[in-house]
Amino acid sequence: MPALYEQVLWLFILALPIACIAWTVTHEEVFKEPREYCIMRSKTCKPLALRKFFYLFTCEYCFSHYITLFFLFLTNYKLLCDDWRGYIIGGFALVWIANLYMSLHFLLRQAIVKEKTEIQVLEHKN
Repeated sequence: MPALYEQVLWLFILALPIACIAWTVTHEEVFKEPREYCIMRSKTCKPLALRKFFYLFTCEYCFSHYITLFFLFLTNYKLLCDDWRGYIIGGFALVWIANLYMSLHFLLRQAIVKEKTEIQVLEHKN
């Protein structure tokens, strides 16, 4: 088992692509049509399980769990324990860090939009 600092370093590194993939699929323009389809299906499907299935593709937090499972399988990443508990701890830790990254990204985007709006208002006044 790698040293704790190495495991934590990998935690922060692996959370980056998880956050990027989850954010891109659930928010960016490139996946707009599939996302709108999933939103519509999550609201109109009769069976609850089917509604929830489609909802998972519209929520970055929920979708990050699936991406995390893929990365756990791909990298064999474990945190603190060498057995199945390491996968569970690592999985939830990856989701948590990835969601922190996505929250920071969202706040930065909001700040940029606010700044652009303020600049446009100032330019319009002059």
